[in-house]
Amino acid sequence: MRLRIKQLRLETKIKKPRLKIITMSDKIFIFDTTLRDGEQVPGCQLDTQEKVVIAKELELLGVDVIEAGFPISSPEDFRSIIEISKAVNDPVVCALTRAVMSDIDCAAESLKYAKRKRIHTGIGASDFHIKHKFNSTREKIIERGVAAVKYAKKFVEDVEFYAEDAGRADNAFLAQMVEAMIAAGATVINIPDTTGYCLPQAYGEKIKYLMDHVSNIDRAILSCHCHNDLGMATANTIAGIQNGARQVEVTMNGIGERAGNTSLEEVAMILKTHQSLPYHTDINTRKIHYMSTLVSKMMRMPVQPNKAIVGRNAFAHSSGIHQDGVLKNRDNYEIIAPEDVGVNESSIVLTARSGKAALNFHLTRLGYHLEKPKLEETYERFLKMADEQKDVSDEDMITLMEGKRPDTNIEISHVQVVCGQPLQPVSTVELIVNGEARRESATGNGPINATLRAIDKIMGAKIELEEFLVQSMGGSRETGKVHLRIKYEGQTYQGFGIEEDIVMASVHAYVNALNKIMLFKVTKPVKQKVAV
Repeated sequence: MRLRIKQLRLETKIKKPRLKIITMSDKIFIFDTTLRDGEQVPGCQLDTQEKVVIAKELELLGVDVIEAGFPISSPEDFRSIIEISKAVNDPVVCALTRAVMSDIDCAAESLKYAKRKRIHTGIGASDFHIKHKFNSTREKIIERGVAAVKYAKKFVEDVEFYAEDAGRADNAFLAQMVEAMIAAGATVINIPDTTGYCLPQAYGEKIKYLMDHVSNIDRAILSCHCHNDLGMATANTIAGIQNGARQVEVTMNGIGERAGNTSLEEVAMILKTHQSLPYHTDINTRKIHYMSTLVSKMMRMPVQPNKAIVGRNAFAHSSGIHQDGVLKNRDNYEIIAPEDVGVNESSIVLTARSGKAALNFHLTRLGYHLEKPKLEETYERFLKMADEQKDVSDEDMITLMEGKRPDTNIEISHVQVVCGQPLQPVSTVELIVNGEARRESATGNGPINATLRAIDKIMGAKIELEEFLVQSMGGSRETGKVHLRIKYEGQTYQGFGIEEDIVMASVHAYVNALNKIMLFKVTKPVKQKVAV
């Protein structure tokens, strides 16, 4: 706890200056809105059962508040809040409303089973919204906000008020509004940068202005809700924390309206990494990667490979200079330990940009121990291969050393898929495994799912599909590109395929990853801290 003493300078009301003592915690409350703001992304809608699964995992992750939905918006949202309220114990369950009494009635009813409950109500604070959205005046907007807070207070003790578009609101008016809402009973005041307009310095100054000019600010917590339209959501949120906000409203992977919201994982890891910031959260950061993958999969929203903290390339190194530095000491180029966010290891990716140190590392891992002259000669051949292939797999490395592909491999012989309404998709696949033809059929919830299931039956192994990303290449012919990641016996493997037929692109990517498993079983790699 820190003790802060400051002199108030009230501009919104005429009062005698007085000394105010505020005790401020260094704990930052994590308000997760993945299931509300995140679910507003087109194509990311979840059913009630899926929301409950994510809510339970958010509880294990350590979030303080789960904004479970906007209950008046649909019967499904209403049901979801009820079921989430039953399923979780520790987090506060929050329901969103407008400053409308029927909304608040609906929210109160949806929260009846919550152990800890909050109603989140509010109205526009900027002149843009007041004039062009509500066709109202500042005075009437405050009256509506106060009435909504007082009404919500009849149902729950914990009421959060959002001043929508506060990022573009006049600070003096915003202070007046915030003071009125706290007086009406609001326990948390949300200061949203709804359009992602603010610069970090301006947003931080806005929070500081409220801390300095709202006479009853010690009776509520200020909350940051920042959007990423200009790529500054996380920076604005950190600026808000530094100036007095103690709650942050975030989503996993930064999903949300338009360009998204502040990323939970970014805020959590910034506060954990920067020891100069005297704040902490209750987030179990080792669950971040799992949570990111779960949300990505269930909401059908791929994570961009270069996304901070959780992207596929967040701990991958392909530059020779970087690879050499990481192999000597990973602190040279990694400010976060991969295991701190639940990633097993860093990866050294072989490309034409890779240096001799990375090549030697992978050769040693595969059982090849080269003296310096031989390494020099092999490196020249490696560069030619990398220029042609763009990236180099373990199988390619063995080809480089022995001039032939290993005997242990999987080849695609035959794929036939039957699907269409009302038929359930069925796929028949034949693979050549170590020279032996194997054929299996399987059904699935789609042609790709059925095909991958048939391959699993052929292989007879327990393989977990962790990531599946499809990208259209466009052009004169519709070409599909598939990136995927599978998990087998605790180790992850990546696969890549490109074909005009997206099902075949998926098969090639899956077999590409399976061949890496076969290769590892043959070469019996030595365990290392940094792996492919």
